[in-house]
Amino acid sequence: MSISGLNQVTDGLFLSNAAAARKATLLTSHHITCVINVSQDYRMHVIPDLEYLHFPLADLPETRLYDLFEYISHKIHEVKAAGGQTLLHCAAGISRSATLCLAYLMKYHGLTLLAAHAHLKARRPIIHPNIGFWRQLIAYELHLFGKNTVQIIDSPVGPIPDIYETETKNMLPF
Repeated sequence: MSISGLNQVTDGLFLSNAAAARKATLLTSHHITCVINVSQDYRMHVIPDLEYLHFPLADLPETRLYDLFEYISHKIHEVKAAGGQTLLHCAAGISRSATLCLAYLMKYHGLTLLAAHAHLKARRPIIHPNIGFWRQLIAYELHLFGKNTVQIIDSPVGPIPDIYETETKNMLPF
């Protein structure tokens, strides 16, 4: 598993940072056929025959990713159904693209948000959507399943998803 480079999320979906998305050998060795860039930077066309989609999104809590959950999830699903592989990336592969991967896992793999997060974190441990993206994912989970497995709670550092509280407690040595 590559912490900073390219990580396989599912059969058909990879998550990476922008630097990995610029490496033609990495893209071809993983048989990537579609690259979805959700960063504000648009210098990504490294292989002429690949399909490239660009959504210039800021990594800010008020950025509306929710509006793209269905579209991007469906695109990933379509590429996979056609026998292709999708690479989804933002600048660091931590917040924006991770959020969209979580939405895809809920929509097309039927995972709860809690299960999707565990799955993605096992494949790319550095994921950390911002609080606004968490709120959108929680709303999307409620839309898809009629219930929530993750809640926003108050903490000494402000509002956080309750799974971060559990992760923090598990890291304490006492």
